[in-house]
Amino acid sequence: MTPADRAASACPAPNPPARLLTLAILAAGLLVLAGCGQANGKPKAAAAEDSAPSIPVEVSQPRRGEMAAVYTGTAPLEAERKAFINPKVRGEIRAVLVEEGDRVREGQVLARLDGDQLRLELAQAEAQMHRLERDYARNLELQKKGLVSTTAFENLKYDLDAARATWELAKLQLSYTEIRAPISGTVTQKTDIVKVGNTVVPSGGVIQNADSALFAIEDLDTLHVRISVPERELRRLSAGQAAELAFDAVPGQRFAGEVTLIRPAVDAATATFQARVRVQDPQGLLKPGMFGRVAIVYERKADALQIPRAALLDGDGPPRVFVVSDGKAVEREVRLGLGNGAWVEVISGIADDDEVVVVGQGALRPGTEVRIVRTSATAAARARAQAAG
Repeated sequence: MTPADRAASACPAPNPPARLLTLAILAAGLLVLAGCGQANGKPKAAAAEDSAPSIPVEVSQPRRGEMAAVYTGTAPLEAERKAFINPKVRGEIRAVLVEEGDRVREGQVLARLDGDQLRLELAQAEAQMHRLERDYARNLELQKKGLVSTTAFENLKYDLDAARATWELAKLQLSYTEIRAPISGTVTQKTDIVKVGNTVVPSGGVIQNADSALFAIEDLDTLHVRISVPERELRRLSAGQAAELAFDAVPGQRFAGEVTLIRPAVDAATATFQARVRVQDPQGLLKPGMFGRVAIVYERKADALQIPRAALLDGDGPPRVFVVSDGKAVEREVRLGLGNGAWVEVISGIADDDEVVVVGQGALRPGTEVRIVRTSATAAARARAQAAG
């Protein structure tokens, strides 16, 4: 017997029925594993999707009410009527009659200069005028009798007219020694040079600025701000529009205003135009120079449908929001109208009773299951009103 025969006799061939049993067990195991990948006849992915948790969101129902569109700007407060007073004649200050903060009326004397030389010049001019008046009266009788030539009489008349003008000028110059208020208002500036004994001189035809003026008077009853507005807003603003103003120096208070002037020219260098807004201050709380924030109302709608601006989705393209319908997020494209602060008008795209997602929309996709965790106060008040009705 060969070695191969001996090995074959030592390892008998497996029993065919046992090998079939082993294959059947393996096949059953594979079927069990395949069954674990399904749940109720659905693929594993579908089962996981069905069991995904809903997204918590906060919603708000649209509200209806007046919507005002505003343009906002900042500017310092000014007085519409403001005058800088300078001397018109040279002279030594003999009296100072007002201080900063005093209210003065138009024509009131603020300070007096000496004027001694001007009084003498006035007396000289007056004497010359009176002499010529006597000569004219005497020559008038002679001219009627034909004893004085017409040329000599007319020359005398011209001399008299010149003497009267010189006298009027001297009288006017003397009146300038009393420095008077050109407008009624409050003295807001008195420079340090305004002291008794100091000599002041006229400007000599040069326009003086605020720093060089002896006094500044402002009418605090005519306060306004001038704001620079981009040229694209020109068609929206006009005189007569209402405005509201707030000032850092008077916190917590709002002041009514009105647009009184729209400058018709646009500054080419800045591409802006100026709008003037008059401020109402019956309590006298405001002062020139205060920094103000201005809101000009250029359009109003009495019954505008509004949603919080926070509900709008970020991204390019037309504005969109999510609303909740049957527990799912539904994306809506909306057309917007006026905007005012945290609220924006919706012209189309949603209805009054829609629930608009205002918090949590960043995690949503169309069709996502949502869970409302909070309804805004606006929606709650609306619901109470509907229930009461």
